[in-house]
Amino acid sequence: MAGEFVDFGDFVQATLPGLLRYGHALTGNPHDAADLVQTVLEKIGSRWTYVHEKTGDPLAYVRRSMANAHVSRWRRTRRENLVADLPDTSPHVPADPFEHEPLWRALRTLPPRQRAVMVLRYYEGLSEAEIAGALGITQGTVKSQASKAIASLRMKLKSADGEGEGSGAG
Repeated sequence: MAGEFVDFGDFVQATLPGLLRYGHALTGNPHDAADLVQTVLEKIGSRWTYVHEKTGDPLAYVRRSMANAHVSRWRRTRRENLVADLPDTSPHVPADPFEHEPLWRALRTLPPRQRAVMVLRYYEGLSEAEIAGALGITQGTVKSQASKAIASLRMKLKSADGEGEGSGAG
């Protein structure tokens, strides 16, 4: 689908909703997702001719770029940043509708690559080969990352169910 767009504007218009969903699933919130998509599309836009002609699948290239940018950002910012003073007020941010969804919360705790594999497989419906191409990894890595992620999600959801049962009526 995305390979047929010669014009970058047409490509963005057709793929933006899916890229924002993918970014939301990667980052865990819609604001960071929009920033991620914008950053990647700015870089891709300036090199669109090359990306369109040489990559074979611009959408896979953009997804890989988003995953790489997210992992890079996560690595840079995962250290705790201490501040001298707390801000006086916090702006009102609408609640994320998935914030309290157990599966969504568990998905956000996965390492970035595992999260990217899970999102591309189960949210975007890509095959293992397509995921490998999009993330620039082997199909074996896709399988192992998916297996680890599923095992981790099962454990987290099982422990969340156990907590919910124990806190009931007594």
